[in-house]
Amino acid sequence: MTRPYRLVFICSLVSTLGLGSILPSQSTTAAVESCPTPALSRFQRHIVARGETLESIAQLYNLVPATIAVMNSSVKNGTVTVGSELQIPPYNGIVVEVPQGQTWRQVAAKYKVRADAMFEINGCQKDPRVVFVPGVNGSSNRVVAAPTQPSQQPTQLSGYPLSAATTVALPYGWQINPHSGEVFFHSGVDLAAAVGTPVEAIAPGVVAFASEQGSYGKLVIINHSGGLQSRYAHLDSIKVNAGQQVKKGDVLGTVGRTGQPAAKQPHLHFEVRSSSSLGWTAQDPKAYLKK
Repeated sequence: MTRPYRLVFICSLVSTLGLGSILPSQSTTAAVESCPTPALSRFQRHIVARGETLESIAQLYNLVPATIAVMNSSVKNGTVTVGSELQIPPYNGIVVEVPQGQTWRQVAAKYKVRADAMFEINGCQKDPRVVFVPGVNGSSNRVVAAPTQPSQQPTQLSGYPLSAATTVALPYGWQINPHSGEVFFHSGVDLAAAVGTPVEAIAPGVVAFASEQGSYGKLVIINHSGGLQSRYAHLDSIKVNAGQQVKKGDVLGTVGRTGQPAAKQPHLHFEVRSSSSLGWTAQDPKAYLKK
């Protein structure tokens, strides 16, 4: 094809490109504090049953029909065949082969996608050959929204996760890893604090997670109203349980060194994320930190 950004059918990745070669290695992601499973390895298989249509299948997975159509060469003129197998992506989007001599950042710019969101969705890979571009309709190359869902009233998070304001050991955004010298996206802010310092909930909510999780170490996640979420990582101890209701200022745990912190000095890694069609998307915590 002569187009500079070549769309790729997901079913052809294994045979033509080798799926294993496009997924991130452990060494690539070790320094990043939140690397979800790459979108390309989260595809599901769906066998078309009698009575199903492209539209009904898309609705089942909360996608637009064009997303499924562009991923599957078996879909002809919007029609699916009973018994055929469809590859279902985790989000609306397309799979694009990165042109030789270009980078995934240039692909993100081409499709007007947030670079940090694309970085995380692709498993924090340094130099991927094939990328999942979220929120793009493959038939028109336009950004699309997920099917309409009940709206939530936004909430105003305003608080501080420590008893006293402190210095920032590492800010939010694109940073240079002090150990490897590589550029990576820091999805939160590191607040300097001594090991054992109590960590407090920034706002009322429900504890969605309270346990160990990879490079985060001991992690507490709180879901707040309005589709917002706060995360507290590298804890030494955890004082709450999943499903527990918490109030602003409740102690969640204590500062520690668990996981793989990016900053060397003891700190709390704090994040704010918002719910979207791309999952929980990182936001700059600076706007929410008020003491």
